[in-house]
Amino acid sequence: MRDLIDLFLVFAKIGGFTFGGGYAMLPILQAEVVEKRKWATEEELMDYYAIGQCTPGIIAVNTATFIGNRKKGIVGGIVATLGCVFPSIVIITIIAAFIQNFADISWVQNILSGVRVAVCVLIFSSVIKLGKKALKDWMTWGLFIIVFLISLFTNISNVLLVIAVGVLGIAAGKVKGEKK
Repeated sequence: MRDLIDLFLVFAKIGGFTFGGGYAMLPILQAEVVEKRKWATEEELMDYYAIGQCTPGIIAVNTATFIGNRKKGIVGGIVATLGCVFPSIVIITIIAAFIQNFADISWVQNILSGVRVAVCVLIFSSVIKLGKKALKDWMTWGLFIIVFLISLFTNISNVLLVIAVGVLGIAAGKVKGEKK
């Protein structure tokens, strides 16, 4: 039972103190799940994130579900997911009730502008950390550059990009396996 409470509280903390969506959750997921609690490795977290990108729903919620399921089975997945969404439900309900009263106040707009900048920095920091783990050789660097340019200059779906690079990863693994 204590493990389930821990899952709920950790993901409630992540859900309640991360602004900007799934990508912005990556730094706190790394800190809480990988570094502090050792519930997953960085590689596993990247895998969960990639799978979460390819499956319907919110990336952070999908990732919470994967980690909870890994830790305590189906019940753990449900508890972690509830923990992740609970703070948002409460906060959004409160904001929705009062949004018309303060949306036009300049200091509220300034706060939100500052939060957006901080979210960009957190996402960039996570990209650097994950890149150090994922970009291991010429092939991964090449795929990174190609996918980055395609995502920057086209409207191709992220899901299609992830699937395509997954297929290329399989093909590259077969080629490497054949060389050995």
